[in-house]
Amino acid sequence: MNKLIICAISSQFLLHGSSLAQEKPNIIVILTDDMGYSDIGCYGGKLTLTPNIDKLAQEGIQFTQYYSASPISSPSRTGLLTGMYPAKWNITSYLQTRKGNRECEQADYLSSAAPSIARALKTAGYATGHFGKWHMGGGRDVDNAPGIKEYGFDEYSSTWESPDPDPIITSSNWIWAGTDSIKRWDRTAYFVDRTLNFMERHKGQPCFINLWPDDVHTPWVPNQERFGLYPNGTEEELDLRDVLKEYDRQIGRLMEGLKNMGIDKNTIIIFTSDNGPLPAFNGSRSGGYRGSKLSLYEGGTRMPFIVRWPAKIIKGKIDNKSVLSATDLIPSFCSIAGAIMPEGFSFDGKDKSSVLSGKSSDEKRTLFWEYGRNNTSFRYPEGIDRSPNLAIREGKWKLLMNSDGTDIQLYDLEKDNRETTNIIKENPEIVERLKIKLIAWRKSLTPNID
Repeated sequence: MNKLIICAISSQFLLHGSSLAQEKPNIIVILTDDMGYSDIGCYGGKLTLTPNIDKLAQEGIQFTQYYSASPISSPSRTGLLTGMYPAKWNITSYLQTRKGNRECEQADYLSSAAPSIARALKTAGYATGHFGKWHMGGGRDVDNAPGIKEYGFDEYSSTWESPDPDPIITSSNWIWAGTDSIKRWDRTAYFVDRTLNFMERHKGQPCFINLWPDDVHTPWVPNQERFGLYPNGTEEELDLRDVLKEYDRQIGRLMEGLKNMGIDKNTIIIFTSDNGPLPAFNGSRSGGYRGSKLSLYEGGTRMPFIVRWPAKIIKGKIDNKSVLSATDLIPSFCSIAGAIMPEGFSFDGKDKSSVLSGKSSDEKRTLFWEYGRNNTSFRYPEGIDRSPNLAIREGKWKLLMNSDGTDIQLYDLEKDNRETTNIIKENPEIVERLKIKLIAWRKSLTPNID
């Protein structure tokens, strides 16, 4: 069974060194689940289990300052799909039961009126598919979430946390079960197969695909033997190793499949993660950055980000300068594909198509994050990884604070990207400026925020 993960984006590119082809690129976004910054070898991982993912970086661009829109699944996916801060759609934590969503002070699902990368690219003639985890509405007792096709996808296959789970991988009313036809450890292969099959059937038409596996999220179930011993999975590092190794193998199979179809050069592959890892194993999975999943410190939101585009970019580049956000993808893709940006929305991302094409940017970005509206549903993580519930990055400065004005922290990310030394006393004017901006931003999000 094949498992492949890719983000493909192609637009105009040179053929035979002279003629300019007008083909639109395929775009495949590989969104790994809960992958830490340094789970990958090329980002400092010590497990050396990711030769195929590392090869993507060797053949493309490796970015070191890319940020997810949130440190947890549902809002991070919402920010990527819509190009807007997820709290604007009142999604601030993982979507769950109706009762749990009320306790989180959030909606039950992403409104189908929200902008969508898939819907935007359809205006440029793209065939669109979503294969993998959704988690932007549906599942548990939320039975009225819009179907995935309502967001602009022609075809889809998704997990239990979606409005219409694929019965082959969801035989019971839970995320996975031993009675599933496709076992937990074969899911990435299944989603890769669906991706390649979709692209094969749409040869000659540009394709946009979300390839969003639910690896490497816990609990880890790497094979039948471990499932027999631990039917509920584990959070043991040895199982992560096996899951990660197989995940990487499927990335390799995906690339092989694209090459066999003769479309890999006209495909932009974007490889990233939705948020930081949990467990982080004392920070070993976070590249030394402070924090983890559920935290607004760098370990919760700074993600690996690789772009492979052989027809356009010089391979083997490491971009340490450009600051990117998940919200940048929709304007960047529309620019590359010649698609029409949705009208009537205030987007938070920027067109970074030139950066994805290999031109570094030293723009001093201003980015915002929110995670946590109360101390009941947002009491994790504990200890030093637990951050204040708001954050802003402006250029090299990053300020975190609680919405009530407490626990203000300031870090110079050029000198201290591990966020070890709070320098608010030395920089009162910067603190005050960023604090005013951050409070104003939060108040602008939704009507139910005082």
